[in-house]
Amino acid sequence: MSAALIGLGSNLGDREAWFRSALDRLDGHPRIDVRAVSPLYETAPVGGPSGQGMFLNACAVLETTLDPGVLLRLMLDIERDSGRIRTVKDAPRTLDLDLLLYGDCVIDEPGLSVPHPAMRERPFVMVPAAAVSGEWRHPVVGRTLEDLAGVHDDADGIVLHTVVGWWRGATESAG
Repeated sequence: MSAALIGLGSNLGDREAWFRSALDRLDGHPRIDVRAVSPLYETAPVGGPSGQGMFLNACAVLETTLDPGVLLRLMLDIERDSGRIRTVKDAPRTLDLDLLLYGDCVIDEPGLSVPHPAMRERPFVMVPAAAVSGEWRHPVVGRTLEDLAGVHDDADGIVLHTVVGWWRGATESAG
């Protein structure tokens, strides 16, 4: 089994319901266990068309025997099945799933980059990532996610939305 860290985002429809559905589907896969989920955070959209609604963001730790490419394809299928349409960069979306980390792997292939190349610059990713797996070390820079989350001066724009209990299957933190 390998540990994987995923990011979840949504700013259309019932955002929590999209997250629950995605996590249920991942956890229902015979080769995936959702081990921990972060609290939910609300954030302003970054980039994309103006007038978008607020985003809900979270992270989850998975244990899986799927290789990273297969896991990513499953995540993209879940996005598509949730109504995600990719037309305009950073457009509003029902569901966005990102493969952030996969163990201590560093992968740079067409269509698959792990660690996620922009995660360290995004407080809306790093704050929930640190909340669910703060001791996990970023395999490129060697610092913990908690340390990396602490470098963001603009993390005060991230509002805690729901602390615990929003998804039935996992604890709030992986430790």
